[in-house]
Amino acid sequence: MNIKVQDSIVPKYDFDVLSPSKAAFYSAILPGLGQAYNKKYWKIPFVYGALGTGIYFYSANNKNYDRARTAYKLRLNGKPDEFDGLGDHILLSDDALVTAQKGYKKDRDLSLLVTVALYVLQILEASTNAHLIQHNVDNNLSIEPTIIQDFNSNNAIVGASLSFKF
Repeated sequence: MNIKVQDSIVPKYDFDVLSPSKAAFYSAILPGLGQAYNKKYWKIPFVYGALGTGIYFYSANNKNYDRARTAYKLRLNGKPDEFDGLGDHILLSDDALVTAQKGYKKDRDLSLLVTVALYVLQILEASTNAHLIQHNVDNNLSIEPTIIQDFNSNNAIVGASLSFKF
């Protein structure tokens, strides 16, 4: 649905009220698609870089967790494992294997949480960007920070000026 705003003072603008929801939907279906819908193509590599990094760390921590868990189970059954210290294997105690399992599991779960948060964040970014694209951002309404010299106390005063131009 498009709403056209026309007034004698305000110039004509087209607003697509469904644009933010479309961008969010597209980003939820395929990460980065909402950014492409908003024509912000430069953001797509950042989306895939962030999600790919999270997936990489999840995978690496899960692999190491499985290695430590398998070695601990083998050791409990009295079978040789990759951390038994025989031959070229490094030696890890039972307590070290338990600690490694806990650490890798915690890091794996944290990686999953961060990846899901980044996925939701890219959806929110696409929706917010689509919403903000529709705002009139021209120089007729501006706010400027200013520094004013106080001649009585010889101190600088920070202020802001708001200007409307018709």
